Amino acid sequence: MSESLFGLGISTSAAPGADPVQDAQAAERLGFDFVSASDHPCGSVPTHETWTMLTWVAAATSRIRLATRVLGVPYRPPAMVAKMAETLDRLSGGRLILGLGGGYADEEFRAFGLGVPSARDKVDGMAEAIEIARGLWTKPAFSYAGRLYKTEDADLEPKPKDHIPIWLGTYGPRALDATGRLADGWIPSLGFAPPDMIPPMRDRILAAAERAGRDPGDITCAYNVAVRVGDHQAPDVNVVAGSTGEIAERLLGFTELGFTSMNFIPSGPDPRGQAELLATEVLPALRAAV
Repeated sequence: MSESLFGLGISTSAAPGADPVQDAQAAERLGFDFVSASDHPCGSVPTHETWTMLTWVAAATSRIRLATRVLGVPYRPPAMVAKMAETLDRLSGGRLILGLGGGYADEEFRAFGLGVPSARDKVDGMAEAIEIARGLWTKPAFSYAGRLYKTEDADLEPKPKDHIPIWLGTYGPRALDATGRLADGWIPSLGFAPPDMIPPMRDRILAAAERAGRDPGDITCAYNVAVRVGDHQAPDVNVVAGSTGEIAERLLGFTELGFTSMNFIPSGPDPRGQAELLATEVLPALRAAV
């Protein structure tokens, strides 16, 4: 069966006063299971590159796991990502959760001269990236001939000591099928997949897993949720807001949709204070429920 994990999103901001290491160390002390960071390399706001930042975080922590939420496959050659993932997982003591996605912001591809993949290429490339990673992590002289990516007698040493979980942030039918067929976890965001859309999407993933001969119960379903503790203003449908009790009640409703794991993105002026309230006043109820 899949694990129940509760994570905290940390900002990739490189603005004055931002401190991702301090945020991750606080999350570790507060008992969160993982920290996560998004992947948007291009932009006018100062940010860190996600993989480099999480490597720095790994060196400054000891227990908490590290998740890419999610790494845009077209930004980096998949075989190199497989090598990078093995190294980070090994040096961190097996703490990596490799989150992958097809890539969301087309303007970022265009800005960095990467070419804009079609919707089909995004999904196919993501699936091929998983097959390449799994092949390199388990087989010698691994050759792979995909439509978009290839390897030829590629050796990756050392192999991962343990299984590196791959979670996908997916929404469309073909991408959901790929999640059920190939992935260890599914991490959709509330802002893109509201609760009323979740049942048919999750059913599609589980059906694809069964067709592939997999146990659907082995797939971790983790909801990526923005939260704002103490905000009683007009509700934003993309943010779970209110008192800690109100937030806990709303999140418990998500567990009934099949989400046994969640990632929280603190929203508002005091994300560190909100993380502490989530850990002390919300997480115990969620852990008891799942």
